[in-house]
Amino acid sequence: MKPILCIESGTNTCSVALGFSQELLGIMENHEPNNNHAKNLTAFSQELLRVQGLKATDLAAVAVSKGPGSYTGLRIGVSAAKGICYGAGIPLIAIGSLNSMTYGALEWLQDNNPSFTPDIICPLIDARRMEVYTQLFDMNGKSISEVEAKILDANSFSEMLKSKRMLFLGNGSQKAKEIITSANASFVDNFLPSAKYMLPLATKCIEQQLFEDVAYFEPLYLKDFVATVAKNKVLGSK
Repeated sequence: MKPILCIESGTNTCSVALGFSQELLGIMENHEPNNNHAKNLTAFSQELLRVQGLKATDLAAVAVSKGPGSYTGLRIGVSAAKGICYGAGIPLIAIGSLNSMTYGALEWLQDNNPSFTPDIICPLIDARRMEVYTQLFDMNGKSISEVEAKILDANSFSEMLKSKRMLFLGNGSQKAKEIITSANASFVDNFLPSAKYMLPLATKCIEQQLFEDVAYFEPLYLKDFVATVAKNKVLGSK
């Protein structure tokens, strides 16, 4: 099988991985806040291919995180993926950001706490203030709810937590940890999205021929983009 190039850019994480279903050939990542996704995604992709002696035309496909997440990050990631696919004439695959995080959670549990088996995995992506993007999954990685933008409060998931053990992770989980006190709630601190978690999901898409239209595909922004103005740019400020 030809390798797949995977691009994750929906948060501060800028991650590019190259590999097959369970075989990671290479990965380059930057987790720093405000890192330059536009510059890094292209550089990472080119370097991973160079190291393996490959060209874009040698790829089976490019997989990109489709959101939800950062409007700017998703837009940059999808644009980069489309450019590679269009130029090389290869398929485009879109992977749900929350699906990818869930696969990462399952991998984390296997490596760090294999005896712990929560009933529900709940990835949380920070959407500013007390809002998060989230979706619920079972231990097989199957979604059991729709993607939603959710405002967290002390009663969030309370009914479910009465009878279900839930594992929360992602850059929105710290918000949840501060207000959810149920003994059935567990949290993975410092979990970071990664393009490597996309590889098995992207392989399944290839097997099932689940490709996107390179010309018309758009990521799942979930909320409208709202432009902000830096405080020092406000009229009258000094």
